Amino acid sequence: MKKNLITCLSLIGGFSEAFMFRSQSLTSKPTKFCPEKVPFCFGDPDTSRTKSTLHVARNIDEDSAYLQQSDIIVEDSAYLEQSSKTGEDSAYFSFDDQRLEDWVKFSAATGTVLAITSYAWFLPNGLHMGDSFLSLVQGLIGTTAPDVTIFALLIFFAIAHSGLAGLRPYGEEFVGERAWRVLFAVVSLPLALSCISYFVNHVHEGTQLWDLRSIPGHEYIHAACFWTDFVSFLLLYPGTFNLLEIAAIEKPTLHYWETGVMRITRHPQAIGQVMWCVAHAAWIGSSTAVSASSVLIAHHLFSMWHGDRRLENKDAQAFQAMKEKTSIMPFQAILEGRQQLPDDYYKEFLRGPYGLVVFGTLSAYYAHPYMMAGAAMLKW
Repeated sequence: MKKNLITCLSLIGGFSEAFMFRSQSLTSKPTKFCPEKVPFCFGDPDTSRTKSTLHVARNIDEDSAYLQQSDIIVEDSAYLEQSSKTGEDSAYFSFDDQRLEDWVKFSAATGTVLAITSYAWFLPNGLHMGDSFLSLVQGLIGTTAPDVTIFALLIFFAIAHSGLAGLRPYGEEFVGERAWRVLFAVVSLPLALSCISYFVNHVHEGTQLWDLRSIPGHEYIHAACFWTDFVSFLLLYPGTFNLLEIAAIEKPTLHYWETGVMRITRHPQAIGQVMWCVAHAAWIGSSTAVSASSVLIAHHLFSMWHGDRRLENKDAQAFQAMKEKTSIMPFQAILEGRQQLPDDYYKEFLRGPYGLVVFGTLSAYYAHPYMMAGAAMLKW
């Protein structure tokens, strides 16, 4: 459970282009999710969902008995439920929608950025910019104590990360969405990797505040911490619903995700980060772990307000529609009846990206010793 802060790299995803309205006749078949640039189609319910916006259908067919003033009027609750959607289908992925050249570009861009960052920031034969940054931070705080150092490192990261996110609307006007995403990554990535590397190397240092491993039944506590951590990654994943946008291969936008985990909480990344911090701090028990967790929790509590503000500034009407059906506290909107779960809700999680998250989370857990060894080689 002595694991990375890789969640620091989770970036806020973007906003959908627009909600489109096109004319089409109403039939008696069930509603389904439709291809991009087409509002709700009516047809074979087994057709795959696409990554497009869940468009509100408006039918202009004046001859249809079901229409009144261009709005769909149907008694079937299934139609009404679908037509009320204003957000996007979360975690959708289909190989049919992918282009090989996009993923080649993604791999090349990601590999290049990581290689340059490693050389400039970490590697012994590189430019040692990371060492200079660490020395600067420790000089400013006047100590090399690991619990104080990781606290300061994460404060620097939080200011840069959220600051650039807040400046995004203004920056994109001058340099464009893709260029701003590159700038965002160039600043955030080295700082995040610094926090991760330092945390992994020093998390067991500082003052040992408690040690749950020394009490009877600690194996059950470890199991609880493991499952809390495991579930946290399923919540953290929405920050990377579209990897091609993160690498600026596709145009970065602000998204209004609606299905899947967003029905439980509209800030799954923040809730997942809190769960991750509580599990790690509880199991490790060192002042360094508690210090890091306290900053991360505070940063993500702020990110809830900051994220809502950015979405509301972008499109107040769309945000209010989403806010009415969601909640910050997990399950609150469901318990209050504002969010209705469909009968086949579980299917919204039976998707390739979530399978990849499960595989990655288990792999990272069992790779802890190798990750610690690799971080130790950096001598941070």
